[in-house]
Amino acid sequence: MERWSWPSGGAWLLVAARALLQLLRADLRLGRPLLAALALLAALDWLCQRLLPPPAALAVLAAAGWITLSRLARPPRLPVATRAVLITGCDTGFGKETAKKLDTMGFTVLATVLDLNSPGALELRACCSPRLKLLQMDLMKPADIRHVLEFTKAYTASTGLWGLVNNAGLNDVVADVELSPVATFRNCMEVNFFGALELTKGLLPLLRRSRGRIVTVGSPAGDMPYPCLAAYGTSKAAIALLMDTFSCELLPWGIKVSVIQPGCFKTESVTNVNHWEKRKQLLLANMPGELLQAYGEDYIEHLHGQFIHSLQMALPDLSPVIDAITDALLAARPRRRYYPGRGLGLMYFIHYYLPEGLRRRFLQTYFISHCLPRALRPGQPGPIPTQDTSREPNPNLDSSSAVAR
Repeated sequence: MERWSWPSGGAWLLVAARALLQLLRADLRLGRPLLAALALLAALDWLCQRLLPPPAALAVLAAAGWITLSRLARPPRLPVATRAVLITGCDTGFGKETAKKLDTMGFTVLATVLDLNSPGALELRACCSPRLKLLQMDLMKPADIRHVLEFTKAYTASTGLWGLVNNAGLNDVVADVELSPVATFRNCMEVNFFGALELTKGLLPLLRRSRGRIVTVGSPAGDMPYPCLAAYGTSKAAIALLMDTFSCELLPWGIKVSVIQPGCFKTESVTNVNHWEKRKQLLLANMPGELLQAYGEDYIEHLHGQFIHSLQMALPDLSPVIDAITDALLAARPRRRYYPGRGLGLMYFIHYYLPEGLRRRFLQTYFISHCLPRALRPGQPGPIPTQDTSREPNPNLDSSSAVAR
């Protein structure tokens, strides 16, 4: 077929004009998605030049460009006005940064912290407007939850409560299931599931009245079996399923529910190496002798080293998560799931579509790769049966270390 020199100039002018207009209106962000879309359009243009007559090529390229820019455009957002939002876990990380951003946008922010005198709480008090109110709350203490519920109902009596951001989370052990005390599973469930459930149920009358939003920070560890994160992952799987149930049940009330599944980001609690060193030492100190003999202390040290090494890949810029939370609160049609973070699309593709062996190998390479326990190494004696199988490690494994994301 004969080539033509400028077959699609009109289509490119149309695409460029709309992209420029969207950029000026801040409906489009100049970044990798836009550049990738333009590269794909250029490839489509090349194919059209060789396979289609000029009118058809022009129509195909113009339609593809229009649809692409429509998909990349930010969805319409609701005005902030006098909306009030409650955010949990604002001592550090996602919660603190979300509280700061929403405050600058004009929200009335109720920010819960573990300690009203923590560095994060002092930072919020210093840099935010008087609209932001700090509340002390430990999700493991029902009395704290009741106090927050009573304060919120009284404080938002005139404005109403628009949104709840369940951000507070706990993960205080990185180890195999057999090595993790049952108490750590209970603690994770208490904060990540039962505490969030009690708080959400208590605020539903306010959210039903405002036809508002529930946004919950989950984790990919609740969707796929990350090595050594069973206690944390099972609690995040439970809260994600609960939010899916809420999403269906609260639809007639106009409440929209979203779950944020972030990748690994450099929050203070995640990258605190001293904290994880103390957790490892406490785990070793409370481990039954038979388990320590079967696995070996060097096995625990290896897991700890692999985990600390994996944190080097954590992303320092928290804005993708903050933007996702903001969109879930204000978008006219928020998504059910948000996946901020690098490489999550590949991870979920591997998890859902590749064989189990490849999935397991990928997670081990990406996160933690186990070594052989001591009892399974060549030349080592097998594990010695223990008479006292009912012994449980210290149940008070520092349950106060509730980590605010």
